[in-house]
Amino acid sequence: MSYYVYMLKCISSKKKMTYVGYTKNLINRLYLHNSNKGAKYTKGNLWTIIYKKSFISKSNAMKYEYKLKKDVKKRLKIYNSS
Repeated sequence: MSYYVYMLKCISSKKKMTYVGYTKNLINRLYLHNSNKGAKYTKGNLWTIIYKKSFISKSNAMKYEYKLKKDVKKRLKIYNSS
């Protein structure tokens, strides 16, 4: 089973907002974020996926998610290229 680390971009706000997470089901997770049932941070906004990377193990996905959340320069680069 694959795990995904993903980055979302807010499409309903003028502010540059991103969210990073991991999941087994990427499409369902995006639906949850957009229907106010995802993370508290994403509630009230519309989101689109701008980056995804798959992993075989959950622990590797969680490690990469942590790294991507802390790497502001990489997140900004991904945001600007979307």
